[in-house]
Amino acid sequence: MRIPDSKVTQLAALLDETGILPLIDAELAGRPGPSGLPVRTVLIGLMLAIHYTGKATLAEAWRLLSFSLTENAQADLGLDGTSEGDLHAHLACSRRLYRAFDRLTSVLDPARTDRRRRLSLAQAAVSTSAWEDDEPEHLRLRRLLQDIATRLVLAPVRKAAVRGRLKHFEGDIGIDTTAIASWARPPRPTRDLASIEITAGWHHSAGATQPTFGYSATLAVAARRRPTPLHTATHPQLALGLVVDTPGKRIGENAITALTGLTPLGLPAGLLAVDRAYTDQTAQHFAIPARRLGYRLVLDYKQDQRGVQGSLHGAPMVDGNLICPAIPTTLAHATTGLDDKAIRTPSDQLTQQITAREPYYLKNKQGPDPRGAIRLQCPAAGTSPALTCPRFNRLHPKAQAAPAPVDLANPRQRAAHPAARPTVVLPANETRRPPTPDQLPRICRQTTITIGVEDLGKLRQDLHYLTDSWKGAYKPIRAQNEGLNGRLKGHHIDLADPKNRLAHGQAAQTVLVALMVCIGNLHILATWHQQNTSDHPAGITDPTVALTMTMATPGLSPHSRPPPNR
Repeated sequence: MRIPDSKVTQLAALLDETGILPLIDAELAGRPGPSGLPVRTVLIGLMLAIHYTGKATLAEAWRLLSFSLTENAQADLGLDGTSEGDLHAHLACSRRLYRAFDRLTSVLDPARTDRRRRLSLAQAAVSTSAWEDDEPEHLRLRRLLQDIATRLVLAPVRKAAVRGRLKHFEGDIGIDTTAIASWARPPRPTRDLASIEITAGWHHSAGATQPTFGYSATLAVAARRRPTPLHTATHPQLALGLVVDTPGKRIGENAITALTGLTPLGLPAGLLAVDRAYTDQTAQHFAIPARRLGYRLVLDYKQDQRGVQGSLHGAPMVDGNLICPAIPTTLAHATTGLDDKAIRTPSDQLTQQITAREPYYLKNKQGPDPRGAIRLQCPAAGTSPALTCPRFNRLHPKAQAAPAPVDLANPRQRAAHPAARPTVVLPANETRRPPTPDQLPRICRQTTITIGVEDLGKLRQDLHYLTDSWKGAYKPIRAQNEGLNGRLKGHHIDLADPKNRLAHGQAAQTVLVALMVCIGNLHILATWHQQNTSDHPAGITDPTVALTMTMATPGLSPHSRPPPNR
């Protein structure tokens, strides 16, 4: 198989635009020992291997660099002499390739250990602490490794944004963690042996019968809500962020790390839909930082979290949203104690109760200010009240206006009439002895309240739970999360197969997974372009799309594996 020079040039340009090579060269400067091949050559070889074979292995990278490139391409990559058929030259190239990748992953690893033997549990614990502690040099290396991974993943996203591929993206994002299996045995405490992957652990996936030993990858997807007649435009559902970490650790913080990496792109911030693993995170680790980045949360709850969850300024919080203090008890506790089956397949009674709740929710009066605070209004206040409340009318009397005729054939006029609105039923003792304003909740006294970013903790969300708007956002975005996982663990690029990522160590795995997600984004862009434009591939001028649309050699599709090297 012969890879055209243009394809090597395109991949090289994409890698150069990430800006990671100067960062790596600065770390390698002054490091003793043979340097091996240029890191740029190694990374380009891995990108070619992932695109053509779906494998991020050094063996496939060496095979393509040695036998599938033209002499000009090899010379540009510093591979002079490998095309002459000299066996020893090819073997030397292989050793230089492995040595260069080992230097790269060693310099990025906060605690480099011998990857050829298993340490004792005590020795592994000492090395693992470098991935957990606050020592300045360890922190710097961990941040550098994450910066490299983020730049690789976002390289195709940046090109897509510049060329208008994301012009219909409204900022909706789904975040989830997925298992990244490791090509290593788990620890054996009975023999005092740690795993070669000292920072790996057991990833427990929902619905899986057995956990997976390896790492957890936090992936952010460019998602969108359920289409409406007014919003039918699409955009490629790209991976917008990646964090590789030990399973079960820093779940919320890793999500914020993925979101923070998007800031330089200038993309809008919309809804952020996550599963219950993120709802359980402390507010300081997930909910508060996410709101400060401008995202509105869409959450699900566990059985013991549903129903009334707290209050603020006298307004109870029901399923993540503040509601009128005078809401009927049956409506406030409609979801209390319900299990997941009752939520996923709601009964007619629950559906009616969720619909009846809607007028009682506090209304948005003012969007977030520079600090992220919002103002909410009593549902009986404003120019378009949702309720008729005797308490509100007593505390905030309005001048009596002459009754206006209602056109019964006009649905808007019928809905706006006070008789069409629900009426709040107050306690009998309040009707006989009205309390003073000081005895009533603040939301009733002043009709509006301010909610800060830090108010109401981790359970607060921005859509009304189980309503059509919530279902139209949460379910599609979560499905698109799973769709991205399936795409990256599919027939061509398979993150799930550890044989496609044989190098050991969290630093090596982070780099390899980031390269695979980068190429996966290119494939997603190509597929989206084919499905949403009528242009013939021969007429495509966009380098990002041409990169994957024309990568194939004669007789091969862009996603085909090359024939065996016989």
